[in-house]
Order: sequence, then C-alpha cells, then structure tokens
Amino acid sequence: MGKKKKKYPKEVKESVLKRLTAPTTDTVKSLSKELGIPKTTIYEWKRKNNKKTNDPKPVNKWTTKDKFQALLETASLTEREIAQYCRRKGIYVNDIKSWEEQFLKANTSNLEDPQDLKKDLKKEKDRNKKLEKELIRKEKALAETAALLVLRKKANAIWGDPEEE
Repeated sequence: MGKKKKKYPKEVKESVLKRLTAPTTDTVKSLSKELGIPKTTIYEWKRKNNKKTNDPKPVNKWTTKDKFQALLETASLTEREIAQYCRRKGIYVNDIKSWEEQFLKANTSNLEDPQDLKKDLKKEKDRNKKLEKELIRKEKALAETAALLVLRKKANAIWGDPEEE
C-alpha cells in the first residue's frame, strides 16, 4: 500500500512560505529539517503559491513603470537580497543595474531643440534623396557597361578577335 499523505494546516503552509520569501536565509532544506516536513511537500507548496500569486513575466514585457517599481523595491536591499528578489521576479541583477543607468541617463541627457531636429531631419532626407539618385545612375551605368561587355564577347566569338588579324 502507498504512503498516506499528511495534511498540514493552512497556517503552517503560510508560515513556511512566508519564511522562504526575501529577505531571509531560510532554505527549503533547512525548513524541512527544522519542521519535519518533507522537502517535496514544501517545493509543491512553493510551486502552487507561485502559480497563484505571480507568474513572472519576461523582461521584454516589463513596462517602464514595472522597471521603476523594481528599482524602488531594490534600492535599500543588499546584493544578496537583490539576487533573491530577481530570482523571485524572473530577472537578472544586471537588468536592475542597466535599468538604473537608463533612468539616470534619462534625466541627465541634454534635450535638443525640436526645430533643430526638424532641420537636421530635412537635411538628412535631402542627402538621402541625392544618394539614392546617384545610386540609381551608377546602377544603370554598370548595367550598360555589363551589356556592352557581353556584346563585345559575343561579337568576338562570332567574327574573331580584331587584334589577331
């Protein structure tokens, strides 16, 4: 016969899950030894709790508001606590650091005058048009040269090389 599953009160589950959330040094193994609850049971509780509370969304789906919130939440944490936070959220510590740099740069960058930007854009568009026209002209010249070369080879094949006579 199979083993009989032991039922644990809701309060015990909540207590164990709370002790596993940051900031803490408790591990599943240490809690299992301390409380006499099988590790597999604790892992199962964690898995079910993560499904209920928050499936971490991929980093590329994080909004600016989400990133800012993460920066606020990790501002006063130690490196270890930040690492635990990142594991819980499904992100990397480097993501947090790069977001911080982005937010700092966003507020320190020099903004250009919109009129200057429009002028620069118009200049670049004009330059682009000129370059495209030049490219088309050169492509036509290249095609013409290639056609003449093919015709010369055919003529030489038919009538022979004029230099040989």
